Amino acid sequence: MLNRSLILLFVVFCLHIEAKAQDISIFQQFNGRYDYLAIGNTLNQAENNLVQSFCETLPSSQANLNVDNTSTVIAAYLYWAGSGLGDTEVTFNGTQIIAQNTYIIPYTDSGFGELNYFSCYADVTNQILTEGNTTYTLSDLDISETLANNPGYCGNRTNFAGWSLYVIFENNTLPLNQVNLFQGLEIINRNITEKTILLENVNVLDNDNAKIGFLTWEGDNALNFGESLSINGNIISNPPLNLADNAFNGTNSFTNSTTFYNADLDVYSIENNIDVGDTQVEIKLTTGAVNPTTGVFSADLIIINNIITVLNSQLPDATITIDSTSISCASRAVTLNYTVYNTNSTDPLPANTPIAIYAEGQLIAQTETENSIPINSSENGVISIEIPTSIPDDFLLNIVVDDDGNGNSSVVEIIETNNIDETVITLFPEPTVTNLSHLELCDVGFNTATFNLFDALLEIDETNYISFSFFETLQDLEQDINNIINPENYQSLTTPQDIYIRAEKNNCYDIFTFQLNTKNCPPYIPEGFSPNNDGYNDYFNIQGLYTIFEKHELLIYSRYGNLIFIGNDKLKWYGISNQGFNKGKLVPTGTYFYLLRTNDPNYGNYTGWIYLNR
Repeated sequence: MLNRSLILLFVVFCLHIEAKAQDISIFQQFNGRYDYLAIGNTLNQAENNLVQSFCETLPSSQANLNVDNTSTVIAAYLYWAGSGLGDTEVTFNGTQIIAQNTYIIPYTDSGFGELNYFSCYADVTNQILTEGNTTYTLSDLDISETLANNPGYCGNRTNFAGWSLYVIFENNTLPLNQVNLFQGLEIINRNITEKTILLENVNVLDNDNAKIGFLTWEGDNALNFGESLSINGNIISNPPLNLADNAFNGTNSFTNSTTFYNADLDVYSIENNIDVGDTQVEIKLTTGAVNPTTGVFSADLIIINNIITVLNSQLPDATITIDSTSISCASRAVTLNYTVYNTNSTDPLPANTPIAIYAEGQLIAQTETENSIPINSSENGVISIEIPTSIPDDFLLNIVVDDDGNGNSSVVEIIETNNIDETVITLFPEPTVTNLSHLELCDVGFNTATFNLFDALLEIDETNYISFSFFETLQDLEQDINNIINPENYQSLTTPQDIYIRAEKNNCYDIFTFQLNTKNCPPYIPEGFSPNNDGYNDYFNIQGLYTIFEKHELLIYSRYGNLIFIGNDKLKWYGISNQGFNKGKLVPTGTYFYLLRTNDPNYGNYTGWIYLNR
């Protein structure tokens, strides 16, 4: 899928502090042998609804953290809240903490107008891992200016501040659980007396020991008019700490404290309130009723900050990523390297889990996992795909794990919506062939010539290419085999001969072609020779004639006009007569005349004299 995080389901913008109201929604999810505990304390010296003599908060408060020494802390989150628009910097055990998110929720009071309440959040995992089990003190949470400048908070007794630390831990003795942490800031009060929160992204396979926890603010023990907390339509309670009609009453279930003034840190068993197969949990909160003593409508103001569930859940969670793609030039084949993960899971992913590959929504290939993938493990795969011609050269490729090719899943997973990854593919069409000018050289014999093939590059802008290779056939070029080893000194044996250039670019190549022409050049006829068997100039050596003008005829005449020799490409004149009365004899020193018939349509006949010197 596009979200490749292994745990995070909701992105926290850590470097940007953003103030906003937000509905309670999934924040993080942990799957494995996990559980959680929470500590915290109030900064109110008493319940503000009962004791109306104070309008300030304490400078600090403490709580003890005691994680079992056989457990491993996985994550820790600090929350602090209070009246006003927020104090985004506090001190936690001497360390300055800056809020990563600040949520603000308004309440309109009939007598004092709009009042705001805030909650801040920060990830303090590294600090908890470093300091471990100890007494933690939160200080420098200062809302004094807010309370001083707006009398409404103390006037309607909603002046409060407090903090809580949530710790997620792993222990091998625990069952395989799914821990879901939901976060936001929502409110019920005399204006909004009922709130329904739907928790999604849960998977209930076994409801044994299922539990749910709440962090809420500003609840008053003395204002339990019409107050209820229900799960899936069933009112829950935790007596004697949390009664059915007074869930938000300044208590801490972890310490059994009833003096967590104007804050609640409570946990409830919900074994009987959820069913196997449930994928969501409905939370409903109510407040407000007529006070039978006064006959006046009264309601508590309750601010919900986070909800956490712990459910037994043994399921795999298949995700997939495209690691790399390999695309060949002039080909519609794509090689796809991918990885199937089972990271955010509590059970192995079965072998033969199907995988479907789509191009522009069209199914083009299928494969499957080879092995059972254990929890927190992965499996690499590779597949070569031929892209149909009906798909454009630029297209979106999707790979989906746990997909039978018809969009159907065959494996029940923790999350069914994270099985896909995608990438944009650009195919490289078959290069066109560009013709270059011919190269021509004189025949050096038997229709051969030695060319410098790089001379053909003079017509090409070489800056557009990485390298050049030369080939004798187009097929060799396309397969990139049998390239010409020494293009600077290439001997052409036939004429004309086609040569192909493979000009490499970053992703593909261009093709150029040119022709080698070995031509007959005018022969050079010397004016003399010395047939004395000294190994030098012993025959009438007409340069550029033999093995070039292979059909030529050479006639030699004496000075009296008598034909004394007839030669051809295989018969040179060594000063011996092969015609007339002196046939087979050496001819004497002197001047002789020649007629050279080239028998080449591009050249005529050559006549002249030659001096033979013995």
